[in-house]
Amino acid sequence: MTTSVLLVDDHELIRHGLAGAFTRDESFTVAGQAGTIADGLALATSTQPDVLVVDLQLPDGSGLDLVRALRKERKDVGLVVLTMYAGDEQIFAAMDAGASAFVGKDAPSTEVVAAARHAAVAPLSFTCAGLPEAMMRRMSSSSPRLSDRERQVLDLLADGLGVAAIAAKLYISESTAKTHIAKVYEKLGAANRAQALVAAMRAGLIDTSSPPR
Repeated sequence: MTTSVLLVDDHELIRHGLAGAFTRDESFTVAGQAGTIADGLALATSTQPDVLVVDLQLPDGSGLDLVRALRKERKDVGLVVLTMYAGDEQIFAAMDAGASAFVGKDAPSTEVVAAARHAAVAPLSFTCAGLPEAMMRRMSSSSPRLSDRERQVLDLLADGLGVAAIAAKLYISESTAKTHIAKVYEKLGAANRAQALVAAMRAGLIDTSSPPR
């Protein structure tokens, strides 16, 4: 059995180039080609392809509109988003829309074929070469913002120091130390030292090689 693929891109040269790449692979057949969301949706309805390769930017809207519409209708269809603009926002938008894969147009055609193969086998599992780095950037940008003093308090908490010891180490009153600790707990969404240290490790605020005490 071969996997049928529908190509939706408003650039004819790109469509034909991809069609050639898929035709050369004996495991695929090209079900059709379209240059707009409307034509792509009509062809997808009439041909019922296993996989669609959809450009992000189309004359009548975003390719993600097509992805959302098809994902709503079919859970088993593979949806590969192809784009010239492979930024973090586009990656997460494609994932949220229900895409199976995300590939930049600067990638070799073999990568697009590989993404389509993944999409056919695991349509609800998202893959993208830049996803791990994008996830790290998202996690980093959402990390709690601690002041320099709060970072010092967090480090001392990780070292196992209590309120009195932290106050002595930083030359502040115990009352001030308690205030800083409470603020650290609040920003980390923690109720106690153990929860705060675990949250801080997950956010990359302290060395994960040193387990919380």
